[in-house]
Amino acid sequence: MKADYELIQEYLKKHLHQVLKQPYGNFKHPFIDPGSVYDGNLWDWDTFWAVFAMINLAENGCEDTAFKKMLEAHAEGNVLNFLNFQLEDGYIPMMVDTKADEVPYLIAKHQEGAILNMHKPFLCQQSCLVSGLKGSFDWVKDKIPQLEKYFECYDRFYYFENCGLYVWADDVMIGMDNDPASFGRPRFSTANIFLNSFMVRELRSMAKILTACGNYERSEHYEEKARRLAEAIQAECWDKRDKFFYSVDVDVKTRAYDWFHKGLGVFWNTLFIKTRAWSSFLPMLAGIATSEQAEYLVKHITDPETFWSPSGVRSLSYDEKMYNLTPTNNPSNWLGGIWIIVQYAVFRGLMNYGYQKEAAELCGNVMKLLGDDLRKTGTLHEYYNPETGEPVVNGDFINWNILALNMADELDGKPSVDRYLPFEILF
Repeated sequence: MKADYELIQEYLKKHLHQVLKQPYGNFKHPFIDPGSVYDGNLWDWDTFWAVFAMINLAENGCEDTAFKKMLEAHAEGNVLNFLNFQLEDGYIPMMVDTKADEVPYLIAKHQEGAILNMHKPFLCQQSCLVSGLKGSFDWVKDKIPQLEKYFECYDRFYYFENCGLYVWADDVMIGMDNDPASFGRPRFSTANIFLNSFMVRELRSMAKILTACGNYERSEHYEEKARRLAEAIQAECWDKRDKFFYSVDVDVKTRAYDWFHKGLGVFWNTLFIKTRAWSSFLPMLAGIATSEQAEYLVKHITDPETFWSPSGVRSLSYDEKMYNLTPTNNPSNWLGGIWIIVQYAVFRGLMNYGYQKEAAELCGNVMKLLGDDLRKTGTLHEYYNPETGEPVVNGDFINWNILALNMADELDGKPSVDRYLPFEILF
């Protein structure tokens, strides 16, 4: 694994300049793009994970102090650029490109009255990473009113009070683009386990920002919102029979058309959407799962008939009828391929709950996967075939591929970048 580590690290150091962009076009501040076909795009969760990975590289693999200062500027710039695009009602788009002569597509649609998805819940998480890098939250203190409006927008358009969960407006740019729990389903019908797990971390990150800025009353407010959301995930998304967390359908109500519906109506708030994807392991990353639930989830993770492969954890269970490895963009294909962000999220969840042996095996598989790709092709790709380890699409992809180094460093006992984010096992 050491040879793979050194090969990956050397490659990344040589190519990081490709994704660290200076201000131009729509962007007033430096920013980070994913590289490859996404040159000049600012994405929400992509920038968060790029910064998360680069902090580790700066702390554990790059002695150049200039790189750390550059990373601070670009990480802060990611957040400030997104805040510059915030609308009056708090809406922030998920992605913006550099076409300075055009209103960004998502903003234009929102201004027309269409309610589309907004910035995934990573804005406060990335702000905590920036503050960890800088050693201070002072830079974000005057941005708190904008962060408050961002959460107000989420609550206004995407929160279902009857079940206590957040929903996607549609299936566009949801991160794991063609997740069957959301892709092709009716608008505002899916409370996705991905969205809600990361929202728990986002709410708690807002609480951390407020505490650091001395606003303890509002900090308690967001901690309480995070706890209520975690309780709703437990109540609505955990299937006691399958021992698994699922996304759920919230379009559930008594259809009172005539006399036949006047008896016992629908009293349940949601129905399980029983497709098994990697996102169901995110409650271990966010500290939502109990120890007993984590034990069951680990059995799913390590089952070669479903998620476990020689190349890593499949993004969709192998026994799902939607399992498919066709190369595609817009949407990107998350129907089983090996994405390195999936590997890190599962790895960190395993470490959180004490499953170091399984985490070490996963790390070894991922390091070999990327090492083999570099030896064969001279570059890294966006995702991989779990059965063969062959790259599927988009060479020169940097972004969260760097997280492979985080995995190895954390196994080696080096402090995780996760320490800059609030974490505890809640139940």
